[in-house]
Amino acid sequence: MKSRLNAICVIVIVLFSLTACVQKQIQPSKTAEKPKNVIMLIGDGMGPDQIGLLLSYARQAPNSIFIDGKTSFDKIIEDGGVMGLSMTYASNVLVTDSAASASQLATGRFSGSEMIGLDNIGNPVETVLEKAKKTGKSTGLISDTRVTHATPAAFASHQAHRGMENEIAVDMLNTGPDVMLGGGIRYWIPKEANDKTSAVRKELDKISEGSVRIKSKRKDSRNLIKEAQQKGYTLVFNKDQLEAAKGKTLGLFSYSAMPDAIRVSNSLNDPQRSIPTLKEMSAKALDILSKNDKGFFLMVEAGLIDWAAHYNDTGLMLHEMLRINETLEYLLEWAKDRDDTLIIVTADHTTGGFGFSYTGKDIPEAKDLPGEKFADRKYKPGYNFGDPAVLDKLYKQKLSYTDIFDSQFGALPEDQQTPAALAREVNAYTRFPITVAQAARILETENNPIYVKGHSYLGSKIVPKLDNKDEFFVYQKYDNRQNLLALEVAADQFVVWNTGTHTATPVIVFANGPQKEAFSNIMHHTNVGQKVIEAVLSK
Repeated sequence: MKSRLNAICVIVIVLFSLTACVQKQIQPSKTAEKPKNVIMLIGDGMGPDQIGLLLSYARQAPNSIFIDGKTSFDKIIEDGGVMGLSMTYASNVLVTDSAASASQLATGRFSGSEMIGLDNIGNPVETVLEKAKKTGKSTGLISDTRVTHATPAAFASHQAHRGMENEIAVDMLNTGPDVMLGGGIRYWIPKEANDKTSAVRKELDKISEGSVRIKSKRKDSRNLIKEAQQKGYTLVFNKDQLEAAKGKTLGLFSYSAMPDAIRVSNSLNDPQRSIPTLKEMSAKALDILSKNDKGFFLMVEAGLIDWAAHYNDTGLMLHEMLRINETLEYLLEWAKDRDDTLIIVTADHTTGGFGFSYTGKDIPEAKDLPGEKFADRKYKPGYNFGDPAVLDKLYKQKLSYTDIFDSQFGALPEDQQTPAALAREVNAYTRFPITVAQAARILETENNPIYVKGHSYLGSKIVPKLDNKDEFFVYQKYDNRQNLLALEVAADQFVVWNTGTHTATPVIVFANGPQKEAFSNIMHHTNVGQKVIEAVLSK
């Protein structure tokens, strides 16, 4: 009997211990880490394809600028970060635009196409930035496009359409992020600024120090810059002014979007450079926002990845990816010795359907190999699978396709805008020369309705429009020369582009810092938005 009681006691003790262990495992830890600061880096249009381009360059380019082949995307994972996957579609559609997608990231709620900060039936929804302000945290928005462009706008504005940038600017000023940096001064200044003799124009010329093109797209006389100053913002229009700024800061550094990444690379070491880089804007924002003991929320957008992909400009897109890589590297370094900062990196959607692909053009000649299986035969693949040296040639592009067409070819007198002149300009600024015949094909097609048919590894074909009332998978109906040039050089670049618009391909989500595990799933952007809100409100 005594031994039986002892046995029962042992069993009870074991069961109690097991139960305690199970409860301990399933109960949330009371000491779970909570982020004080949340930084969200969004690569507009940055799908797995764009990240793949950066990784290919880093690892395979013979003269890669990456000494060890490691990008910041590698480092965020190697330092203990996680990866997830997120679907991006908006309400009741297959493919999202930036406005709906950013609204979903900002609110955690489904939104409608081209809506800003609204749910899918058109009601305003409080954003993560607005929630952060209510908790006493500092907040910031940065973009290398316009501050009022779709992605930053969705975090601090509520409007029926992304094109309402005059109204968006008013909303953003009323919301009052502590830091707003980017381009797009045209929506912040009154219509009277277009008169060079007006008092407001003279004042704007003075305070901007001639750094920014002064031209308004407002239809009213509201001077939002003056209103911002009255609300306590320091106004900055160039790099030097930004470096000196303290406290609440509104920085507007260009008429529309800021310079593309090739322009930035070309001017980076110029002592006369007046426009800050995305990294420099991020550094200043962190300096200002981190002074708040309650923490901060900061959204940084590398917006011009999307623009490069829309125009199928592979060389420019590589430079845009290098720009976000540089910015991410700075953010990771800033947070390296901290345990209070969550960094999330993702995209609003994918753009272009980009990829490297093998081709039937210039198949390599047969050659001898020393391996035993080639002792009595030559090595001869059936296709040209691509020379990694093409990556160096992409990196060495000197101007974007847009600048080649607009500021070079377009600057010529009309009677000199010939196929020979276009070929000369393209060949001077890229490492993928075109013939006069190819240039003629581009110029003949650009003003005709077209659609893009049948991308394959053998190349793409431009055919006359049939019964379509609209172009099919072409980005801008009025500005498609860049896409046409891309098609002409695609085989030489070993590149395919499926479209000039967005795709529904899921995007990658990277995260590191407190609560990072929440992002290591297959999600939708509304889930990502909810998790970001939870992180911001957790402390």
